[in-house]
Amino acid sequence: MDTNTILYIVGAVVLGVIIGYLIASSLQKGKASKVIRDAQNESKSILKQATADAEALKKDKILQAKEKFIELKAEHEKVILSRDKKMAEAEKRIRDKESQISNELSKTKKTNQSLEDKKKDYDFRLEFLEKKRVEVEKAHKSQIKQLEVISQLSAEEAKEQLIESLKEEAKTDAMAFVQDRVEEAKLTAQQEAKKIIINTIQRIGTEEAIDNCVSVFNIESDDVKGRIIGREGRNIRAIEAATGVEIIVDDTPEAIILSCFDSVRREIARLSLHKLVTDGRIHPARIEEVVRKTEKQIEQEIIEVGKRTVIDLGIHGLHPELIKMVGRMKYRSSYGQNLLQHSREVAKLCGVMAAELGLNPKLAKRAGLLHDIGKVPSSEADIETPHAILGMQWAEKHGEKPEVCNAIGAHHDEIEMTTLLSPIIQVCDAISGARPGARRQVLDSYIQRLKDLEDVAFGFTGVKKAYAIQAGRELRVIVESEKVSDDKAASLSFEISQKIQTDMTYPGQVKVTVIRETRAINIAK
Repeated sequence: MDTNTILYIVGAVVLGVIIGYLIASSLQKGKASKVIRDAQNESKSILKQATADAEALKKDKILQAKEKFIELKAEHEKVILSRDKKMAEAEKRIRDKESQISNELSKTKKTNQSLEDKKKDYDFRLEFLEKKRVEVEKAHKSQIKQLEVISQLSAEEAKEQLIESLKEEAKTDAMAFVQDRVEEAKLTAQQEAKKIIINTIQRIGTEEAIDNCVSVFNIESDDVKGRIIGREGRNIRAIEAATGVEIIVDDTPEAIILSCFDSVRREIARLSLHKLVTDGRIHPARIEEVVRKTEKQIEQEIIEVGKRTVIDLGIHGLHPELIKMVGRMKYRSSYGQNLLQHSREVAKLCGVMAAELGLNPKLAKRAGLLHDIGKVPSSEADIETPHAILGMQWAEKHGEKPEVCNAIGAHHDEIEMTTLLSPIIQVCDAISGARPGARRQVLDSYIQRLKDLEDVAFGFTGVKKAYAIQAGRELRVIVESEKVSDDKAASLSFEISQKIQTDMTYPGQVKVTVIRETRAINIAK
């Protein structure tokens, strides 16, 4: 290929490159201008949309602001209305108070005025009475002088003569009165004596009765009786000397009777016999040893019983001697009622009643438990002192509080009640002793009381039947429906209860139940 051809080709290539560059440049410019136009159009569209969104958001926020303003305004108005209402009520109350105070001031003013008037009237009357008194004294002295002139006697001489005449008259009247009382006493002496004897038997006799003075010791066979008696009775004499209990060996099969008024000694003898019979060695030396051990055992048991009792009742700080007395109550009875059970019951009742009355229940329980410790005498001399006074003295001796001591001493009215605890102890003691079956009574007086209860009911019009039930704690009265209405039945129950309350003497309470019923009866033939 020649040089011209090569140059021609090179020139053609260069020319083509230049033309291509120019074409590419023009195409690039057109494309760029198109992109710019599109971007401008798109920005205008976005700007327009943003403007529209901004307007909508602005309107929405303005609307929300208006709603919030209206809501806050309503709440503010409510608060203002509530405050205005309270202020109005307060103003009304203040006006009412002012009116009330004005009325009170007016009343006070009238009262003061009335008091002033009464005081003036009182002063006037006092002055008037003083003048009258002076005038009366003058007139009295004048009359005395006139009487002395008329009677030719001085006032002292007349007084002596009058006294002598009155003495003679009073002596005569007194002799007549004494004569009447003596005759009346003769008529009622036998009845009063019987009453005193019955009361004494009820208080002391039950504790001395054979049922409470005797224990039965059961044995396996009658051969043991001979061993207990011993040669020429030496064993039985040793037991009686060591325990102070009478041993009765008779024909009663498989039983020996222990007799003693002291239940503690009787229990010591029973346990000692049980140990001796079980061991088989029965002779005087062994008997004394067993009795000594049994006495220590019983003493320890008494202390344990006392401790358990005070722990069960939640009583703390009781003196050891008082705890021991409480334990000894287990072996003591009063009117046939076990003294420890009675005292525990009274303590619980006192605690409940004191709690209901807003008093100290622990103190009430303490006094209730100790109220009958005077029934556990330590010597023969103690028996003559009333048990309430004796118990009070022991309580004072062992550091009990004054209200507890007064409650113990006053529960049978031997001394004056000084605290609210005392009547509670008295009432709870009566409740525990008066419930049905708690204590023994003289049978004749018990039956008579039930008959008297029924007779009281029969004394009212319209009563058809009357029954004393529940050991005399309830009187059930059946009335005729034709003669007694429902309203009359209620009043009849009240009248009967009042009649019993005023005319009879009885322990505890008597419930009066009036029953009125109508029966329609026909016979089918």
